[in-house]
Amino acid sequence: MTEQGPVELIHLADSENSVIVRVVGAASAGLPGDGCLIAEIVAASEFANGRLTEVYLLPDDLDDWAEALDLLAAGRAVSWMDDGRNPEVRIELKGPYISQGETLNAVEVEVRDVSVSLTSVRVLVRLPDDWVDAHRRKLDQVHRAWPLGAR
Repeated sequence: MTEQGPVELIHLADSENSVIVRVVGAASAGLPGDGCLIAEIVAASEFANGRLTEVYLLPDDLDDWAEALDLLAAGRAVSWMDDGRNPEVRIELKGPYISQGETLNAVEVEVRDVSVSLTSVRVLVRLPDDWVDAHRRKLDQVHRAWPLGAR
């Protein structure tokens, strides 16, 4: 954990649904996962709530997230952490979505815990136009907070 606490890598949320990936710290030297960042994934909706703790992020996972953001900015769907080692996060663009007269982007986010519980949750999240750039800034925050786990 940093002095200011956990750092969000992903924050896809609206007033009804959310998927958040929060980096909570670096794995301690000499322990399993040494050199990794430890994260948690929280998915919530009015129907379902789930939390996965002790998700280990390798430096390659952060690089893959940067590439995923480029694909999302180009309008393509992504699967992140789809190697079977961690829960998989799939994001597919579904927008635009009109809510209360306002046009918003919409993404369908699915979190699949393929390695432990075999459970998945899928939610639709409405997002502002600058959501990809905001997530690039979040990735930079993680890199600054944990430089050894960042590259």
